[in-house]
Amino acid sequence: MRLTVKGARLLTMAPTSPEPFEGWLSVGDDGRIAALGPGEPPAPTGEVLDVGGAFVAPGFVSAHSHIWTTGSRGMATDQSLYGWIEAMTRYTRRAAADDVYWLTLHGALDYLNNGVTTVYDFADSRLAFTAASAGQGRWGGSFKPPAWAEAQIRAKVDAGIRFVHSVWLDDSVGTEHEALERLAETVAYAEGFRHHAPYLGMALSGAAQWSPTESTAALEVEAMHRHGLLNQPHLLETPHALEEQWERFRWYQRAGAFGSSLIFGHFVHARPEQIVEAAQAGCGMVWQPASNGRLASGVADIPACRAAGMRVGVGLDDQSCSDQSDPFANLRIGIYLLRATRQDPGAMPVRDMLELHTLGSARVLGIDDRVGSLEVGKFADFLVVDPRAPDTGPVWDAYGTYVLACGLRNLRRVYVGGRLMSLDGRICRPDGAEVSRQIHERLGRLRREVDDQLVAIA
Repeated sequence: MRLTVKGARLLTMAPTSPEPFEGWLSVGDDGRIAALGPGEPPAPTGEVLDVGGAFVAPGFVSAHSHIWTTGSRGMATDQSLYGWIEAMTRYTRRAAADDVYWLTLHGALDYLNNGVTTVYDFADSRLAFTAASAGQGRWGGSFKPPAWAEAQIRAKVDAGIRFVHSVWLDDSVGTEHEALERLAETVAYAEGFRHHAPYLGMALSGAAQWSPTESTAALEVEAMHRHGLLNQPHLLETPHALEEQWERFRWYQRAGAFGSSLIFGHFVHARPEQIVEAAQAGCGMVWQPASNGRLASGVADIPACRAAGMRVGVGLDDQSCSDQSDPFANLRIGIYLLRATRQDPGAMPVRDMLELHTLGSARVLGIDDRVGSLEVGKFADFLVVDPRAPDTGPVWDAYGTYVLACGLRNLRRVYVGGRLMSLDGRICRPDGAEVSRQIHERLGRLRREVDDQLVAIA
C-alpha cells in the first residue's frame, strides 16, 4: 500500500454510504482506493497518516471552469458578463503559447491548493473575443497557432490536476471542413495523453450562443459523433437578449444534440418547459453560483432542474469571476442564493449541495466511475479538513460543519492519487514560487505592450 489514512471522519459521498463514519482508507500503488471502512485499519502498510478526527472527503469537482483566466482576478468589478470578458481579456488576448502555458499551470495549481482535484476546463480559444454590447459577443480575427491549444493541455498534465479538456470548434473562421480539421488535430494531440493519469478526456465548448447561424449547432453535433465528445455550451447565462438565447436552445434541439452528451453550462434563464424538455432528453446542466452572483447573471432554478430529473453539477467558472477559486464559498453561495430567493430553508439541503460539487459534477461529466466519491477502485483524490484548526466548535452535524463552518482555512491536505499535492495552504512542489513569478512577469509585459500601444494611438 502507498498510504493508509486513519482516525478520519469520512464523508465518502458514496450512494451506498450516505452517513459519515469514523474510519480509515488505504491507497494502493496504482493511486486508487484499495479499501476503506469504520474503526481501525487492519495491519496498515506503507505510510500511515493519523488525521486525529479531521474530515476526509472527496476532492471537489469543478464541472465548468476556465483556469487560464487565473491572472485576471479583481477586474471589471461592476460589469456583467460581456463587459467583464472584454476587460478580463484585454491583456491576455495578446499572449503567446508560452504565456498561456504558465497561466494554465498557475490556475491548475491554484485549484489544487484549494481542494479542487478535477476540472472541466474550457481552454482559451485560438480566436480573440470582442464584445458588441451587454448582450452579445463574438470570437474572430486570425488564429493563434496549434501550440496555443497544446500548451494548455501540457500545463494541466504537468500540474497533476485531473481534467476534461474542452475546446471551441471555432467555425466562425474558414469552412466547416477546416473547422473540423482543426478540431481533429487538437483531439489527436490530446489523445496522446490518454495514458497520463490526469487526463480524463476531451469535450466541445459549444458556441451556438455566439454564432449568427444555426449551422453551428449541427456542425457541433457532427463533431460530437465523429469524436465521441461531450458538448457543454454556455447558454441562457445572462438576462440579456433572452429571445435570441431561447432560439439557440431550439437550434441544439433541432440539430439532434439533445441527450446525455449535451450539458448546458449555466442555464440560468431557462423556461420551465425547456427544463422539462432538456431533462426528459437526458441533458445535464452545470451551475456556477459564485460566478452568476458576481456577474449579476441571475439564480438558476436548481430545484426545478432536479425535480425534472436533470443531472446537475457545479462549477467555479472563471478564476477571474469567482476570484478566490474557493469551492467552500461556492457551496455556501449556492445554498444562500436559493434559500434567499425562494424564502425556503429547504430549497437546497447542505448534504445535497456538497454532493453536487463532488459526485454530482462527476456524474454530469460521465466520469463518476473514477472520481467524485471515496469508493474502492476510484482514484484516491481526497481532502483532509480539520474543523479544530482553527476551531469551529463541537461537530453537531458533520455535513453542517463541513459545508457551513469549514473553509480554506481548515484545509490541511490535498491528495491526488494518494500523493500529497498541498499542505497547509501551500502547493507541494519546488517550483511554486517560479510559477508565480512567471505569470507576474508575463502579464506585466503584456500590460506594458497594450498600454504603450494605446498611448501611441492617442
